[in-house]
Amino acid sequence: MTSESTPLIPLAALRYVGEGLRRPESILATARGELFVSDHLHGVRQVGEPERPLAGAPPGFLPNGFALTREREFLVANLAGVGGVWRIDTRFHAHPFLMEVAGERLSTTNFVGLDDRGRVWISMSTRQLPRELAFNPRTRDGFIVLVDGQGARIVADGLGFTNECRVSPDGRWLYVNETYQRRLTRFPIHETGGRTELGERETVHEFSEGDFPDGLAFDETGAAWVACIVSNRVLRLADGRREVVLEDADPGLCARAEARFAAGGLDRAGVDAGGQRSLRNVSSIAFGGPDLRTVYLGCLAGDRIASFRSPVAGARPAHWLY
Repeated sequence: MTSESTPLIPLAALRYVGEGLRRPESILATARGELFVSDHLHGVRQVGEPERPLAGAPPGFLPNGFALTREREFLVANLAGVGGVWRIDTRFHAHPFLMEVAGERLSTTNFVGLDDRGRVWISMSTRQLPRELAFNPRTRDGFIVLVDGQGARIVADGLGFTNECRVSPDGRWLYVNETYQRRLTRFPIHETGGRTELGERETVHEFSEGDFPDGLAFDETGAAWVACIVSNRVLRLADGRREVVLEDADPGLCARAEARFAAGGLDRAGVDAGGQRSLRNVSSIAFGGPDLRTVYLGCLAGDRIASFRSPVAGARPAHWLY
């Protein structure tokens, strides 16, 4: 894969929305102009609107990736505490949605997404507790759960810290970021006797230079956009090319992260160091605006949302008209 290293969007072009957010790791935009983010205290918060108290959340609740349902409820991945996927209803009360599958407790649930057919895709980062034990290239015990009309089941296993997973715009592939295998992977989606299954994995891209893939989105051409923690880069991957869309990298920090990772793996401090830059450990991407050309960026360490205008529109997400 060839590389284009000059950022397409200068940092000076960034605009910021929201204030006082608490770990807005995941982000979601709607056709109504709403912007929702995961929030450490409130589960999910609408940017620019008053805070709503969340009832019923378990101790240690750490909201991470989330999805908006047709009923305008939220399905939220709980990365800590008892884990699991939780449903936040329209009264802002949290209910367990899925806590285990096939005898496996969903203790470090990272992301939950919906596709155009209403199927729920859930990524489980690792079976290790604490999850920091999996911040290395050796641990490959993450998996993906599918929930559909036939129930919940594991459809892919042996992944290296499973992060965001999304169905491609054409519906043919499930893409997933493996953060500490440092690769973007995809699986063909097959329908066999009315049952959805995944085929053999393919590697789309392998990362380096301080890039640890986290968030994932698609543009209208089908290109994958990836948010990389530590390096604070947003990359566009298409047709064998790596294009740097946005970059707020510290070369020294990236070099130290590479050395630590090669020596055995990162620790919490090594990951969190990316939060010292202005993009504050960029972690997720959402296309929004009336023309789907405004890009919003979630982050691990910030309290507001960075945005910029994109030369290409995003693919319409499944929740767009909900």
